[in-house]
Amino acid sequence: MGTKKLDSDVEFIKALSEILRANDLTEIEVSRDYGESDSIDVRVAREITVQAAPVAVAAAPVVTAAAAAPAAAPAAGQPEDPAQHEGAVTSPMVGTVYLAAEPGKPPFVSVGDKVTEGQTLLIIEAMKTMNQIPSPQAGTVKRVLVDDGSAAEFGTPLVIIE
Repeated sequence: MGTKKLDSDVEFIKALSEILRANDLTEIEVSRDYGESDSIDVRVAREITVQAAPVAVAAAPVVTAAAAAPAAAPAAGQPEDPAQHEGAVTSPMVGTVYLAAEPGKPPFVSVGDKVTEGQTLLIIEAMKTMNQIPSPQAGTVKRVLVDDGSAAEFGTPLVIIE
């Protein structure tokens, strides 16, 4: 391996690290081909400490029209912050939330629906991959806290199930 190629690889890895940091990503994996039997596979990752209740969520929770209905209002004694609710289903990843399988189709769940453990609640698209978010428990959907097409961060409360 020549010094010029090594320097190029080091610069490539530094550029990936900067992209990781600038876009607040946790991981990037890339393959770089130089020719028929010459390539490099690079995975750059970093560990991020996540707070239990992100300040942005606590300061301005997203409320859908369905969640604004009187039946969806939190009962007395429940925590104000949806992320602290014992039935909160939070986002396991960063991505775009979709409430239905495709545009124009009915949502996977609505306020008042009974759900079973493992039932799909919504989809989060991350890196062009559709990730079904299953219900961690059986119960009734009390609130849907995100809008279709909205962005979700890791730990963002999505749905409340009781």
